[in-house]
Amino acid sequence: MTQNKKILILGVTASGKGKLAFELAKKLGGEIISADSMKVYKRMDIGTAKPPIEIRRQIPWYLVDVAEPWEAFSVAKFVELAEKRIEQIHSANKPVIVVGGTALYIKALLYGLFEGPGSDKKIRNQLKQRLQSESLETLHNELASVDPETAQRVHPNDAKRVIRGLEVYRLTGKPISHFQQQWNKNKTTGWKIIGLRREKSVENHRINIRVKRMMNEGLIDEVKALLSEPKPLSKQASSAIGYAEVIDYLEGKRELEETVEKMKINTRRLAKHQRTWFKRFTSVNWIDIYEETSKEDILKQTLEILDLRKS
Repeated sequence: MTQNKKILILGVTASGKGKLAFELAKKLGGEIISADSMKVYKRMDIGTAKPPIEIRRQIPWYLVDVAEPWEAFSVAKFVELAEKRIEQIHSANKPVIVVGGTALYIKALLYGLFEGPGSDKKIRNQLKQRLQSESLETLHNELASVDPETAQRVHPNDAKRVIRGLEVYRLTGKPISHFQQQWNKNKTTGWKIIGLRREKSVENHRINIRVKRMMNEGLIDEVKALLSEPKPLSKQASSAIGYAEVIDYLEGKRELEETVEKMKINTRRLAKHQRTWFKRFTSVNWIDIYEETSKEDILKQTLEILDLRKS
């Protein structure tokens, strides 16, 4: 019986997890929930490697195109929408297949949303004032000195999370990563987790190919169209890999060739962060993919893990 199954497919960017989710959903009659912080945005299609509309017409694929590019979209909003969809899919007696690479979304869905210590308005205002007089790089370096684990996974341009990390340390004398270990004490209930992985060099090669394909498919025109809309892109949307680099190119900050290389570097850096996050997840059934591994082999191994070989 598959109707009450909850399946999670994770992997670094360009790992092929979306294709596996699609094939598995067809095989099991399941429905898919995206756990990707950028695929939520409408009209951000090429740079987010969104599944084509013809694919989404075949299989219900939720939490794609649920926000306007000028809106903020939080992990709390993701969990709220995802849990509603999970309930609806199970009510229809179908298996749930969650697929994505946004580790924070996945972690919150599996282990619950970490609220952390309370905030301190005085400390936060002090940090914001420092941000005005000093650089964000300085604050990020300070975070790295007191909480290297958090600094490694927080992007140097993510002011909100840098300030939050420093605020928690100032407030408690302990790094926020210390409190986040509480999540690891919980157990995932009812989830079967499939992870896809390749050799790092192969993953990097696939990333480079994807970036080139995005440019050929018209990423620059997509960004131009977004920038021409009446409302400006949200900070979250404009800082997405691919979009941030093309925006800099359109503003004359980089040449085209340099822009493409920067996209490749930043995407490979994202994959590195994803690998670091995923190592912390327990109960992942990893499928190692090699050059000779076909998509049929990957699906077969997945069904074996799910103990559905005869399905």
